[in-house]
Amino acid sequence: MAFSEAQLKSLEAKLDAKHVKTRQVQDVTLTYVEGWHVIAEANRVFGYDGWDRKTLSVNCVWSGRTDKGYAAAYSAKVRISVRAGAERVLREGWGSSEARGATTGEAHELALKSAETDATKRALATFGNPFGLALYDRELNGVRNRKALVPEMPNTWTLLSATGQLQKTLDNPKVFLAQLREAMSKAPTIEDLFAVWEQNLPSVRLINKHLRSTSRKDTSAQDLVVHLRSCAVALAAPQDPSTACEGAPTQVKIDKSVLAISEPKRVRSKEHLRYVAQQPCVVCGRTPSHAHHVRFAQPRGLGLKVSDEFTVPLCAIHHSDNHTTGDEKAWWAKHTIDPLQVARKLWLERTGQANQPPI
Repeated sequence: MAFSEAQLKSLEAKLDAKHVKTRQVQDVTLTYVEGWHVIAEANRVFGYDGWDRKTLSVNCVWSGRTDKGYAAAYSAKVRISVRAGAERVLREGWGSSEARGATTGEAHELALKSAETDATKRALATFGNPFGLALYDRELNGVRNRKALVPEMPNTWTLLSATGQLQKTLDNPKVFLAQLREAMSKAPTIEDLFAVWEQNLPSVRLINKHLRSTSRKDTSAQDLVVHLRSCAVALAAPQDPSTACEGAPTQVKIDKSVLAISEPKRVRSKEHLRYVAQQPCVVCGRTPSHAHHVRFAQPRGLGLKVSDEFTVPLCAIHHSDNHTTGDEKAWWAKHTIDPLQVARKLWLERTGQANQPPI
């Protein structure tokens, strides 16, 4: 390949952390490089007349009206052609984007431009770190000054109860993890256990980031997840002493679904929610998806979602559109989809019951 020595040096260089941006998506921090910077880097490394971009295809995945105007989702395929001496190097990339606008035209224009930019970034990333390749490494070893991307550690850590009330203020993150572990062990019910976990989860994630940045072998935060699972198993089946979570009080749980006046079971399975979210949207086939709970599948409970077995995959646009409708049954009827049938199929597939003969 006839790249110059200076070009090869630039392509092998690390990505400076000052060019890396972050954003939150469903409690997950994503890192990315802005489109204008990637194009500027291509001009710097290859020369203004040393590379070309060609959009090979665009596809409008979905468009429609929302509660705040109009929305559209596009996918695009882009080809990058770089002149390296007498040779041409071709790279292709797929990108997607969704956008909202006050008018239909504005929504389509924003979504299309963003999809093309996303595809351009993915195609250029194959050339090296300066174009964002370094961000595909979870450890960010190809990023210079990567510690600058880790949020500053607070001086104190607050341990919260299941209801969000302050329990203790601690100045050591590992002591905080130990105290949280003890609080989880003492949770009287599985609902309290997960409430304590969710209240303190942001602190656990921040500690985990810092521990991983200083020592890859430190698993203090990850071990807490294992402890959460053992406590949940103990509370779900307290009749078996061998599964009891150390320090957790024994209790007798009543299955209210078998009483004369029964209550519906509300199964909770994070594994199933992840499985549903990995499926394409049942309306438009787009990914990624959210696990949407079909609200009319069970009687409503105060602060309770329906059972996790009644979930179907919806993309961000259709998920938002569904939750803004006043009549969910009518919404599904408009799309000619039976969500309960879809949910049952996914539940049977995930639990391995789909291929079992009926009893």
